[in-house]
Order: sequence, then structure tokens, then C-alpha cells
Amino acid sequence: MDFELLVIDLDNTVYRADSGVFARMDARMTAFVARELGVDEDTANELRLRYWRQYGTTLRGLMLHHGLEPEPFLREVHDIDIAAMLAPDPRLDAALARLPGRKVIHTNGIREHAERVLAALGVARHFDAIHDIRFHDYRPKPCADTLAKLIAHEGARPAGTLVVDDMEDNLAAARRAGARTALIAPKPPRDRWDFHAATLPELAARLNAAAPEENARGAALAANEASVVASACGAARMAAAGARPVEESPGCTGQDAG
Repeated sequence: MDFELLVIDLDNTVYRADSGVFARMDARMTAFVARELGVDEDTANELRLRYWRQYGTTLRGLMLHHGLEPEPFLREVHDIDIAAMLAPDPRLDAALARLPGRKVIHTNGIREHAERVLAALGVARHFDAIHDIRFHDYRPKPCADTLAKLIAHEGARPAGTLVVDDMEDNLAAARRAGARTALIAPKPPRDRWDFHAATLPELAARLNAAAPEENARGAALAANEASVVASACGAARMAAAGARPVEESPGCTGQDAG
């Protein structure tokens, strides 16, 4: 089936989670936290995980609780040798060529890291844009407001957008924004998404084999788009007033954690 826009996550979605890339970045995050906050490695690792779970990124917790500037953290964490861990992937290249619609990257990392990853995999040519953590003032996924902003920036409709991610919380935000959803994960999902596949190549095969009624469903979703947009505007007003939907990450609204 066809989509106007595919918003694809980077880490652990475009490449396999067992590649070692994210493990290397985790280690650099822990080292940064330990040094900057003057704590031991165990405490730094606990803070890294706590802030990631609470805010969507460790960075957001460091900004809200400790007043750290984002760019030194981002540069250090992503300063890894991608070429030593990733290689050109012809199967992924062919799969992305088969995926219908314009494709963009949406990552909680930085553009420079995404560019290195896509170049190492040999698939950069498939993506029209990279939207990184800087896109919405360092506010991380999951965030329906950020995603709605991204979709509008790309000139697409939420109902014509497919969000592809390995994190179900991020897909829940995509669903709230009115987009279709695809989970990339080897294990069964805890929720029901529009599509589920172990890898991007497998997802491409499933989309190309999707039944015609999927297109009809997309048209029905478009008819409901006005009510979805109205709901999103209400959520934005709540955020401006200091409130937030229960499912939204505090890192999305940017409210001070105290």
C-alpha cells in the first residue's frame, strides 16, 4: 500500500539492535554523566536509565534536573566509529527502494550520527530529510506534538503517514497524532499496531503484499483527520497550561521537573 510519508526511526530500527552501536553510546553516556555530575559509574548508569525511562532521553533529564547544555553531551555520546560496526547492507537497500512513499528519519540522536549510520549502511539515498533531537528544542520522542509538527513540516497528512519505530511508546504517540504505525521488533508486541515485522526488509515485503482493503482503511482514517487535529490542538493547549496527557512524556512538553 502507498503512503505519502514514512517517518522512520534510526537506532535499532534501520540497523539491528545487536550491532553494538547503541551499546557503545550507552557506555559513553554513562561516562559523561559520571564525569559531569561527579558520581561513580553505578550511580551514573542508574541515572542514565532513570532519565531515559522517565523523559525519553537521558539528555532531557540532565537538562531538566542538572541544567546541562545539550550539545557537549550529544557530541560526546555520538563520537563513535560507526564504520567499524556497520557495513553496506544490500538487502536493506533493496527493501527501502521497495517501500512506497517519501522517507525521512526521525531520531532522538543527532543529524551527524544519522548521516554516518546511513552512509555506512549504503542507504542514505533513500531519505529526503533527517529530523533529529534538535528539531523541536531537544524534546524527545515519544511526543505526539513533535510528530505532528514534523508531519506538517513535510507537507503530509497524519492519515497518510506511516511511523516506523522499535519502541512501542513512540508508536503510541504516533497513533495519538493520527498516523499509522509499524513496529520493528523480533518479539511479539504488547499492543496492536497496524504492522509488525522483525526487520525493515520484512516490513517492506509485508507492505507490498498488503491487501487492497488497507488502502480503503487509509481513506477512512483521512475522513476522521479533522477530529484528530482538533484533539491534538486540545492537548497542545493543556501543555501550554502546564498540564499534559497521561501517556505523554514530560520530556515532550518541556515542563520543568523541579
